[in-house]
Amino acid sequence: MKIKKDSVAAITYTLKNDAGEVLDSSVGKDSLYYLHGHGNLVIGLEDELENKAKGDKFSVAVPAEKGYGMADENLVQSVPLSAFGTNKVEVGMQFHADGPAGQVVVTVIEIAGDQVKIDGNHPLAGVTLHFDIVVDEVREATSEELAHGHVHGPGGHHH
Repeated sequence: MKIKKDSVAAITYTLKNDAGEVLDSSVGKDSLYYLHGHGNLVIGLEDELENKAKGDKFSVAVPAEKGYGMADENLVQSVPLSAFGTNKVEVGMQFHADGPAGQVVVTVIEIAGDQVKIDGNHPLAGVTLHFDIVVDEVREATSEELAHGHVHGPGGHHH
């Protein structure tokens, strides 16, 4: 069976950046199960998985435009240190903040005096994503999975 819209696939993956640094990997852990064609993976990876079958192994470079998007300079701003209340603030820390479309995660990128520069872009915005993929399983989705738009059971959240 080949991966197509409304099928469930299980993959083992390793994600690296342009420098070859491993950013994330499921090697040695449970496979990642997802419902294909429902936006559960970055579009560039989903496109590459289309028509693959169990046992297929491949590598793909997903450009930022088909990954986490390009970095938006409007999402980088300075806020007063007092906005963090009594929280300890260090470069690299992430906080939840209210954005125009609800909760967003911001990363502290610089602290200068009483000003904190935060970045609301996804940490992988503007980054080419290099995936090494092994397709572990492909199956039909259940009607419940299709109704909910994500996987249940193995690799899903309803156990």
